[in-house]
Amino acid sequence: MLKKYETIFIINSEVGEEATKALVEKFKTLLETSAQLENIDEWGKRKLAYEIDDKIDGYYVLANFSSSPDFPAELERIYKITEGILKYIIIKKD
Repeated sequence: MLKKYETIFIINSEVGEEATKALVEKFKTLLETSAQLENIDEWGKRKLAYEIDDKIDGYYVLANFSSSPDFPAELERIYKITEGILKYIIIKKD
């Protein structure tokens, strides 16, 4: 049974434009292959609400997807080990 999820991740803006595009593409591909990607919305570079690791801005990306209940844990694991990801959140939608 597929469940609906929403995730937002923030990429360190200091990694550069090429690395940012590569990270967005990496997670887009992951969501397309391991889940059903509904849409991905790049919000772009924005000021953070508070400093994270002495950074004041980041590149925001929002994605909506459907997957089996065990995939979000794998996605979180990948977020944690990926260089350049400042913050992320995965939310189960009703």
